Amino acid sequence: MNLIRFLLHNSWRLVGLSVLGGLISGLAGAGIIALIHEGMDVSGHPVDLAWRFFLLAILVVLSKTASEILLTRLGQSTISELRMQLSRRILGAPLRRIEELGHHRFMAALTDDTEVIAQAYAQLPLLCINGATVIGCLAYLGWLSWPVLVVVLGFMFFGSLSFQFQERKAMRAFKQARETDDTLFQNFRSILSGIKELKLHRQRRQEFLTTGLQETVTAYQRDFVEGMTAYSIASSLGIFLFYAVIGVALFLLPGWQDLSVQTVAGVTLVLLYMMGPFSQIVEMFPSVARADVALQKIETLGLSLTAAGPAISDGPAHGSVHRDPAIDAWKRLDLVNVTHRYYREHEERSFCLGPVDLTLMPGEVVFLVGGNGSGKTTLAMLLLGLYVPESGEIRLDGVPIDETNRDQYRQLFSAVFSDFHLFETMLGLPCNGLDARAGEYLAKLQLTSKVHIEHGVLSTLALSQGQRKRLALLTAYLEDRPIYVFDEWAADQDPIFRKVFYTEIVPDLRARGKAVLVITHDDRYFSMADRCVRMELGQIEDVSDRVVAQL
Repeated sequence: MNLIRFLLHNSWRLVGLSVLGGLISGLAGAGIIALIHEGMDVSGHPVDLAWRFFLLAILVVLSKTASEILLTRLGQSTISELRMQLSRRILGAPLRRIEELGHHRFMAALTDDTEVIAQAYAQLPLLCINGATVIGCLAYLGWLSWPVLVVVLGFMFFGSLSFQFQERKAMRAFKQARETDDTLFQNFRSILSGIKELKLHRQRRQEFLTTGLQETVTAYQRDFVEGMTAYSIASSLGIFLFYAVIGVALFLLPGWQDLSVQTVAGVTLVLLYMMGPFSQIVEMFPSVARADVALQKIETLGLSLTAAGPAISDGPAHGSVHRDPAIDAWKRLDLVNVTHRYYREHEERSFCLGPVDLTLMPGEVVFLVGGNGSGKTTLAMLLLGLYVPESGEIRLDGVPIDETNRDQYRQLFSAVFSDFHLFETMLGLPCNGLDARAGEYLAKLQLTSKVHIEHGVLSTLALSQGQRKRLALLTAYLEDRPIYVFDEWAADQDPIFRKVFYTEIVPDLRARGKAVLVITHDDRYFSMADRCVRMELGQIEDVSDRVVAQL
């Protein structure tokens, strides 16, 4: 049902045309069988049957060709649409939810799940072709002999019960395989992110391969094979039942019913022809079942593909920057009794931040200091609107920030995170004069000998961590937003450029009227702040312009 709902929700016109082509092709194919049987009983040269035969043959070919062309377009458009929808849903999902579930689960959804769903989606026209053929053949069987039809339907009913039993086993196996797939992606990610550590330590590498990766690969293989085996047994049973019903119709029914030789021949011909489409229908069920599991997994991740409306605003087109002038002219930003609770790794109890009261003003530099794990980064994420307070509220010039204006509120900020990401292209920045302005900042950040920018594209990202952080700062400069947040930005810089950051860059941002929040441990430069805010165990302990001297 999940798959059917998704199919009806997306590209329904293309699906409808594909289904129509499949139905026409299937019914026309069943009509050809009827004409063949009729032609075997007619003596002479029935020209009218020949014309009808060739017209149906042309109809089968044309409708099948059209359906296959639509099928190809449908499959590729579905993959593209799925990945775009999932990307939008991920961008619109709460950051905390994504962090809790882990990036590997979303990567599995973006790659494996979309491929599996698209494959099942593209088989819909084939399912219609074969389904229409089977229905047409059954109708013709009923016209030839209703007792034969009753026998065939009885065998099909018994086969469907057996199939449902095997299908339940297969679905359990496919669900387990899909869960294992998440772990598999996590292991693959560990290979790439930890390749240096694995290369340096032979024993760690061997244990990772044997007890980590190998066990996961084996488990996935076992569950997948179990699911496919269940469907293979069901398919084989279905073929056997077809042969059985042919034997009953050919050898037993003529003794019980007054069936002519022509009727028995027609029944046998129809059943033999129907075996192919019916077998293909059964063979499609594994991919449909896997697609249903994939959709359930996506729903579990909270990324419903049938939710109404876009998950997140796409914003302005590339190369243009438009912000609300009222937001740019902000006067005061307040965090009022804000709290946030979450579970930290390797700890049984949750960590609670707050209640926190904090105010930022234009042209003010605030240093956020405190020990590791005290909640500094979490407070910054709340301030940026990336985490949602559990209680309390954020107010911009007295206006509470909620779901209706949170995305617009985030446009106030430029941030360089401790786990920052660099894009090769200056996305979302105005193209006019971009290269010239970027060149000025590259010189200021002492990077002109390492990298250059042409048409908004960085020449290289193969730099040291400290230099990459300077490029992240370059992007923040070019964004020119009212509030800047730096999370341990100077930690990877050499002493000379660390001094440049605190004595030149931060004062320059202040002089331009920017509010600056710096998470730092550099007590040597605490005097550069207008205020220092100290955090311990999720609480603000001291907010004072004299705290610098105390620290």
